[in-house]
Amino acid sequence: MDGVIVLVLLGLIFLFIVTVMAKTVRIVPQARAGIVERFGKYKQTLPAGLNIVVPFIDKVRYLIDLREQVVSFPPSSVITEDNLTVEIDTVIYFQVIDPVAATYEIANYIQAVEQITMTTLRNIVGGMDLEQTLTSRETINSGLRGVLDEATGKWGIRVGRVEIKSIDPPPSIKDTMEKQMRADRDKRAAILTAEGQRQSAILTAQGQKESAILSAQGDRESQILRAQADREAAILRAQGEGQAIQTVFQAIHDGRPDQSLLAYQYLQMMPKIAEGDANKVWIVPSEIGKALEGLGSTMNSLQGIPQEVDGPVKRVDMGPTQPQVAEARGEDAEVSKANAAVEAAIAEAQSAANPRKPAEPEQVGSTDPSIDPGEVPPAPAP
Repeated sequence: MDGVIVLVLLGLIFLFIVTVMAKTVRIVPQARAGIVERFGKYKQTLPAGLNIVVPFIDKVRYLIDLREQVVSFPPSSVITEDNLTVEIDTVIYFQVIDPVAATYEIANYIQAVEQITMTTLRNIVGGMDLEQTLTSRETINSGLRGVLDEATGKWGIRVGRVEIKSIDPPPSIKDTMEKQMRADRDKRAAILTAEGQRQSAILTAQGQKESAILSAQGDRESQILRAQADREAAILRAQGEGQAIQTVFQAIHDGRPDQSLLAYQYLQMMPKIAEGDANKVWIVPSEIGKALEGLGSTMNSLQGIPQEVDGPVKRVDMGPTQPQVAEARGEDAEVSKANAAVEAAIAEAQSAANPRKPAEPEQVGSTDPSIDPGEVPPAPAP
């Protein structure tokens, strides 16, 4: 019986010792702080790690988290300056820097931060219209952070950041804003389209202008070159005609023609006169028989052609064999000189062929006095 009592007493003593040890040794986690009270009054703040307290006298009342915390508050209704209600969601980043103040200066610092945030939002947004509220998030954030820092400093809390998650206007206002935004986009699209068409028209006009200028310049140069080519061709033709006239006159002087040669040429031209389908009637001169008999010996003298040619043959200087083309535009005077030279050569050839004034020309034709000298006698009937 005595042994059982001793064992019970030993068990009670061991249990008391364990309880005392548990009350004496307190382990505080990292980034935590323990608030110790002695008989209901603040005694000390336990840091992280192993700590010894007086059992049954000291008590760890609160364990404060010293890490930065994030709290998202539910949407709060705020009225803007233009009497529109918007729903604003906020997020607060804060950190406890004084555990004692956070424990004894405020009962619930999270609820206090939420209420200060709501009232500050109403003050800030109440001075803005809806357009400013939607576009001034940074201004609202800065205002909230300044007010919260000032209000929570005595609570041992430091507000790091304040963020606006969303600003939701009423559905009717949202629909109106969407229509306005759609109209604004349509307006900008129309403006951009008009500017594009204007720019396209300007570029097209500029292209047409440059094309017209280039075409006009091309036509001008083409006309200039064509005029130069026509001018040089005319010069070449004039020089060629002059050369041909000089050659013909030179050949006439070299051949010394007489009446027999001219009669022979006259007979050669007769078939050509009769050529053609339209020549239905061919009038044969009465002198054809005489021409055939003497080939000009019995024909009356032709004006300007002597019966016999005496004297030496005089050569006519025909000038250069190759025609000279004016190379410059202002050489019309040279063309005139060439034409004058051709006319001088022709005059010289005529003066050489007729050294003296010819006698009065005799009427060539029939010797019948009843026939008019200017009238061609009719052809004999076949």
